[in-house]
Amino acid sequence: MSQEPIGFAVIGAGSIGPTHASAIAQVEDARLVVVCDVIEERAKDLAEQYGAAWTTSIGEVLTRDEVQAVCVCTPSGMHGDHAIAAAEAGRHILVEKPIDIRLDKIDQMIQAAQENHVKLACVFQSRTVPEHIKVREAVRSGKLGKLVLGDCYQKWYRSHEYYASAGWRATWELDGGGCLMNQGVHGIDLIQWIMGKAARVNAHCRRLTRNIPVEDTAVALVEWECGALGVLEGTTSNWPGLNARLEISGDDGTIVVDGGAIVRWEIQGEQAVETEAPGETASADPRAISTVGHVAHIADLCAAIREDREPAINGQEARHAVEIIKAIYLSSREGGATVELPLSYEDDGPGIYPKLGSPRLEW
Repeated sequence: MSQEPIGFAVIGAGSIGPTHASAIAQVEDARLVVVCDVIEERAKDLAEQYGAAWTTSIGEVLTRDEVQAVCVCTPSGMHGDHAIAAAEAGRHILVEKPIDIRLDKIDQMIQAAQENHVKLACVFQSRTVPEHIKVREAVRSGKLGKLVLGDCYQKWYRSHEYYASAGWRATWELDGGGCLMNQGVHGIDLIQWIMGKAARVNAHCRRLTRNIPVEDTAVALVEWECGALGVLEGTTSNWPGLNARLEISGDDGTIVVDGGAIVRWEIQGEQAVETEAPGETASADPRAISTVGHVAHIADLCAAIREDREPAINGQEARHAVEIIKAIYLSSREGGATVELPLSYEDDGPGIYPKLGSPRLEW
């Protein structure tokens, strides 16, 4: 007898919630049971698209027997509380990036999942792109020789209207930061997944064009544990918005990825790979997010539940990018001083917020 599909709830029907709902509908072993949002009309509208129930109460979601897993799509600063509540109710969890905005809260999430024997996974859809997997395999297998540089450039654009569209956006309390914590976390997770852990950073964060309390532009120098150096750049003030770009070099080769496409693959002893046109990205439009990566994450969580294994991106994996961003903020706060990783909890509080200066534009 075939097993019943795993019942999912989507908590948070805002900008990314519909992507999760669509992804659930595309996975054979998953079905959307209920949508939850504090705004009744938003929950109802999304639920009705997929023939699901709806509610404004997370408590009600977590008492439904048919809900076995939840997608946490609420503001970033709420991820931890909602995920812990789900774990304590015995529900498996897929959390949108960043997994949370505080390291101690992330560790509490990991502990809650372990103690309640549920799976905790996080969305980093860039890791599911076949080209990115190919690059990681090449780097980790030593094809590039001694690694020299590992750079990530994420020069995106978000309008004034985007920041004004939701009260939690661009706040330290709920967004956890600006162009790095909300958007740049994708590229930072990807480059560290390929290069390995970061050992130390020196950074500067600024608020150059947006009248928001968080950074809209940041540059960091990073030394990877493997000994290579790198540059991390992030902004949401770059018109018209460029594709995210990775440049990885060793003494035996160089790989460049632009918008998810390998545009340069030159390794000693191998034939150069023909370049491909960059793919579509959300560099200028946050709504231009494909569901492909989310489908992969939903399917992986279902398989992890069935097989009783860790998800591909578990809580500890998702923590790495947040820790690097926190180190960047602390370095900027201290005028670009060297910050060693790992960070302690004592380093992760309001005192970590960088001094950003005044924006050039008003709105």
